[in-house]
Amino acid sequence: MKIYIDADGCPVIHETIKVAHSFQIEVVIVCDAAHQFMIEGVQTITVMQGADAVDFEIINRLKPNDLVITQDYGLAALVLAKKGVVLNQNGKWYTENNINELLDLRYHSQKMRQSGVRLKGPKKRKKEDNDQFVQALTFFLSDK
Repeated sequence: MKIYIDADGCPVIHETIKVAHSFQIEVVIVCDAAHQFMIEGVQTITVMQGADAVDFEIINRLKPNDLVITQDYGLAALVLAKKGVVLNQNGKWYTENNINELLDLRYHSQKMRQSGVRLKGPKKRKKEDNDQFVQALTFFLSDK
């Protein structure tokens, strides 16, 4: 099992690495050329900038039961289709039971924005969000 981090905009990179290393699980950071990560003991794959370039790199490397950390619903759907496991930065699991609803919500939000409706952005990140993520990841890995 490997853990892949969709690192473009991911706020829990260091938390993921710390927990994964405590379970001796390999972490792979995947980012585009606009981001730079040099973390000792962690493989970093940098791809050229482009729509979904990071997503495709992760999907091409993914094996069943690998874990992906992402907030991208589209990537999450692809990971689930390849029998991977997906956790977001807040410790919420993407599953076969919730991914269609999330994709539908994304579609409708996009349509609203295109029609000129202004939607609220995400709430400011809190320490509790990181704690919830670490707890979910630790619980999952301790069961492996």
